[in-house]
Amino acid sequence: MSVKHSLRVSLLATVALTLPLSALAQSFEETPYQLDEIIISGSLTPVPASKTGATVEKLDAAAIPDAAVPALTLLDRLPGLSYSSNGGIGSSSSLRIRGLPSAYVATRINGIDVTDMTGNKIAYDFNGLIGFGISSIEVVKGSQSALYGSEAVAGLIDIRTDNAVAPGYNTTVELTAGSDNTYAAGLSTKMESDSGMLYFNLSHMKTDGFTNRPGNDEKDGFEGTNLTFGLEQDLSDVVTVGLTGLYMTSEADFDRSATAPSGYTTNDSKGLRAYTRFDTGMVQHEIGVSLFDIDRSDPLAPVGYTRDFSGKRRSVDYLGSAELSAASTLSFGLEYTEEDFTLNDLQAGGSLTETKGGDDTFSAKAEWLLAPMDTLDLSVALRYDDHSDFGDHISGRLAAAWEVAPDWTLRAVLGTGFRAPSLYERYSSYGKEDLKEETSQSAELGLERRFSDTDFLKGTLFYTEIEDRIDYDFATSTYNQVKGTTTSKGVELSGQYAFSDRISLFGNYTYTDAKTAGARAERVPRHDLVVGIDALLNDRISGQFTVQYVADVVPSAYAPADHKVGDYTLVNAGMTYKLNDATALSLRIENLTDEDYETAGGYNTPGRSAYLGLKASF
Repeated sequence: MSVKHSLRVSLLATVALTLPLSALAQSFEETPYQLDEIIISGSLTPVPASKTGATVEKLDAAAIPDAAVPALTLLDRLPGLSYSSNGGIGSSSSLRIRGLPSAYVATRINGIDVTDMTGNKIAYDFNGLIGFGISSIEVVKGSQSALYGSEAVAGLIDIRTDNAVAPGYNTTVELTAGSDNTYAAGLSTKMESDSGMLYFNLSHMKTDGFTNRPGNDEKDGFEGTNLTFGLEQDLSDVVTVGLTGLYMTSEADFDRSATAPSGYTTNDSKGLRAYTRFDTGMVQHEIGVSLFDIDRSDPLAPVGYTRDFSGKRRSVDYLGSAELSAASTLSFGLEYTEEDFTLNDLQAGGSLTETKGGDDTFSAKAEWLLAPMDTLDLSVALRYDDHSDFGDHISGRLAAAWEVAPDWTLRAVLGTGFRAPSLYERYSSYGKEDLKEETSQSAELGLERRFSDTDFLKGTLFYTEIEDRIDYDFATSTYNQVKGTTTSKGVELSGQYAFSDRISLFGNYTYTDAKTAGARAERVPRHDLVVGIDALLNDRISGQFTVQYVADVVPSAYAPADHKVGDYTLVNAGMTYKLNDATALSLRIENLTDEDYETAGGYNTPGRSAYLGLKASF
């Protein structure tokens, strides 16, 4: 597996004012959910969870059972999220938010946009990402283009590995072994002082896997290494500088077809972000420069297929924030982004044909946070994007959180979004350069009842509509603006209740009715239910038991006749035993009943699997 070791820095010039997205210190140790925990990504500035109108789901490190757990497994059990996968870990997957696929999901890791600009649609494939080193995941649902631009039609997934520990030094080592000859190891070091912080997370996973397609015995393995790192330092009372980066490399086997089981892909991703924050009195500012490179290959691709994919993203951003009064804050910013890609298609005789394309976007954004009364918090956000190919676009969002009674919060959001046509949709041999953007409108209304810091019950009605959809047009053999509106509507319910200080019940249910041109969306569960129990059996032993029930799924039109897409029930269990204050053993069993099911027609899923982990912190 070849790895390119160069990151070319492109200097992009712009002027802007910004309030830093300040990294909030969060302990890596287990902590209960607090009503006033801070949400980083629901607005341009961090806000308390009780005061944001956006629907945000949050996971922290305590929700990650061991080093080998896939990030998709964690996300799939949140309300409104589901996925389909063409096999085991490392195979192609699509994560959906409220029935809308990955192309409508913006994704950041430590502030770096990690979506793949070389694919037919710009999206992030989560299937090579494991949980080790992740300190938090925030999922902001609904159209968020007013804050995050293109792709954020269904929402945003913000992954952090840089959340600082309490002042001092902490190192964590994890080892996990399990089914299919799976081995994972991770080393994480985080430290914080009064004037700065330093962290790095290194993990490696290898598994023999299982055959992705029925009908052959060849196992499809995966091997990957992930590194994230960063530092931050106060130069004075008013100036802070920081740097964060990531490097992810993997090789994954796959079955090209039912009759051609041999194939493998490589993926190398590199990202870097440098920033400075400074305070000029009334206004706080942050200026950042970000780089992201991706190189993918399909070395055994046959004639007519793309063998090499490479892409680059360069951006500079500026965000400022001014506290106009005790009840009013104005944030504003500018961004400039350049993207380009190169594809190499294999021709008869072994020659490669090169396809290139690129674009740039200038953006201006602002958000006004206003609390006209103690029980009401409002957000008004507006964004202007000027794209080099399809022109300009304006996105907006209105959000409100109203405490209608003590411990009762009513939330409402109206938002618009857009998805710019991808480089592939414009410049590939199937592309069309004059495509315009897809547009969306979304609305949601939610009610939350809190019984304590940890106990709650909430429900949300949601609706999203997408127009000017871009899809492959068989009549013209190109990507084109096609007829038919995409809609996704439904309801999310979730809650948690502690029967005692040792036993708590949690669960969520999502009903999703997603359609395109009146036809049901493929691979989207209409019903998705998760229920579970957390139990502290004694001072050393804790456990969790969950059941997930998925029903009424429409398979892809290309699924084979004997596909197994449909209703299924997954039973999962886990247990942790503390050897001492610093060391713990964990046991995780997935698919306890060995359910035989598929999320994508004609592709296998894991059977009963067990994983044993050892974690030490010092």
